[in-house]
Amino acid sequence: MPAINIPTIPAKTIVTRVQGSYNWFSVDYNMNIYRGCPHGCIYCDSRSDCYRNFDFGTVKAKADALRIIRNELRRKVRTGVIATGAMSDPYNPHEQELRLSRNALELINAFGFGVSIATKSPLAARDADILQDIKAHSPAMVMFSVTTADDKLCKLLEPDVACSSERFDALEQLACAGIFCGVLMMPILPFINDTPENITGILHRAKDAGAAFVYPSFGVSLRSGNREYFYHHLDSHFPGLRQMYASRYGNMYQCHSPHNRKLWATFMSTCEQLGLLHRMDDINKRLRTGYADRQLRFM
Repeated sequence: MPAINIPTIPAKTIVTRVQGSYNWFSVDYNMNIYRGCPHGCIYCDSRSDCYRNFDFGTVKAKADALRIIRNELRRKVRTGVIATGAMSDPYNPHEQELRLSRNALELINAFGFGVSIATKSPLAARDADILQDIKAHSPAMVMFSVTTADDKLCKLLEPDVACSSERFDALEQLACAGIFCGVLMMPILPFINDTPENITGILHRAKDAGAAFVYPSFGVSLRSGNREYFYHHLDSHFPGLRQMYASRYGNMYQCHSPHNRKLWATFMSTCEQLGLLHRMDDINKRLRTGYADRQLRFM
């Protein structure tokens, strides 16, 4: 087990069962080894006041994480797909040294589980070898979050994480290794990256890199705490947009692009043209193909 040289927090459980008829990429369990995120994305909902107990900018590792994960996987009655990356990127900069996510993948492989990874970090490509081993018996998928095909705009929106082109390069490495890969095209921010050119740019880059699917969300969520932070950065980088947001959305939580209908039409037609999956049911079907005889829940 690696020596932890970042702050730690106690944890009683790490691999938790997904409740109800949750269909997000056919996952059965959630796993977060880290807490906090250093990416600095100006739109992140985790800054909202409702998460005030969440020390957003400081990455912490869950103490004794690998032992907890090992014991929990050993006790599971059913195998299944374990999702990671929902609340904290499993490939934050500390992972390069700590290798907690890599070691967790080794445990996932040893106990016969599958994995679904969401990340913004090219470091995920490091673990292609373990993902190949997992793929031999269970679904293995990596999804890279991408908001724009323009690296300069990316660095304004997500200043402390690898630019989009580096994520596409990592996706290509994993796809070439035979891993099922895709892009989470979200958020698409009103008046900033909600253009047909950006949508088609992401889709073409994804296809060229070997992505099997792109799953989108056109809009952004804004709540108290996050809204103020977001508006501050709008004033710095996009003068005048604060007033447009305030006028159109007020205190709304879900702020959809005014161009949604046009963007969806562009998105759908380009996906069909490029042969990219984009419907959740189709993505899940492709992900589970070949594993029907496994003791996995795909609902």
